[in-house]
Amino acid sequence: MSKPSILVARAIFPEVLQSLAQVFEVESNQADEVWSAAELIRRMQGKVGALTTGSERIDATLLQANAQLKIVANMAVGFNNFDVSAMTAAGVVATNTPDVLTETTADFGFALLMATARRVTESEHYLRAGLWKKWSYDMFAGAEVHGSTLGIIGMGRIGQGIARRAAHGFGMKVLYNNRSRLSAQLEADCKATYVSKQALLQTADHVMLVLPYSAESHHTIGAAELAQMKPTATLVNIARGGIVDDAALAQALAAHQIAAAGIDVFEGEPSVHPDLLKVPNVVLTPHIASATIQTRKAMAQLAADNLVAYLTRGQALTPLNTLPGTAA
Repeated sequence: MSKPSILVARAIFPEVLQSLAQVFEVESNQADEVWSAAELIRRMQGKVGALTTGSERIDATLLQANAQLKIVANMAVGFNNFDVSAMTAAGVVATNTPDVLTETTADFGFALLMATARRVTESEHYLRAGLWKKWSYDMFAGAEVHGSTLGIIGMGRIGQGIARRAAHGFGMKVLYNNRSRLSAQLEADCKATYVSKQALLQTADHVMLVLPYSAESHHTIGAAELAQMKPTATLVNIARGGIVDDAALAQALAAHQIAAAGIDVFEGEPSVHPDLLKVPNVVLTPHIASATIQTRKAMAQLAADNLVAYLTRGQALTPLNTLPGTAA
């Protein structure tokens, strides 16, 4: 009996690919090409499942051209590359990889906050350029982290992980804003206080963005929001590109409207707004918040396990949608 055919749309760890090959006929992309929408549609022909990353858009056009498709497993916790409504209507299960990257991403969020507040990138560039000739009392003097106020917008698993690090590790006062308020127990665990978005922006010494991308969250931070922040404040985005208006942020940084920013995700990435590349008071990283070997392997394996579980047993491990006629 022939094996079901699946597509692995980007390069993944060879051992995960080998485990998939034991169950499926696998077309892989170990050359790691980023395919056009038309090429992705072509590659999906005849495939009942696919393992994707954030660079593959799964929309109504692709689904209409691939009626045989049953599941698409995203190797990410975010899924703004999925039109989940269209997938549900087409009878295609969507999955992501929650939990396995929570602590690693929270670690990186705090690392980016520290680097931003303490001007690590700016000072390294100065040193590498041979400009360091003497010590001075105010050379790259940054902002305090310990004992300061952290405002977190988006208080899911990762936001809560950052809050715990801030409150318990650095004695920070933690404010948060979220679509829904956490339980009293979770607030106590995180030592976090729920406030309005406006109050958070006006009060926080450091603002951290950890909310999912959607039409509603597009440009959660734009010119108006940046104007509400303290001139000494920092902004860190480890959420998704599009949460921040990158052009407005570059202008605010150039004008020293806020002190600094740390950005791991960008509008239209891998392209970066050219004005962000011109300002010194920003730390820029290429979407690496979950990038440890252990965590990326766990993400790839969970995506693979979702394919195996659904296509062999009819039950995905971490589904994002419930198909019509199936139990929730």
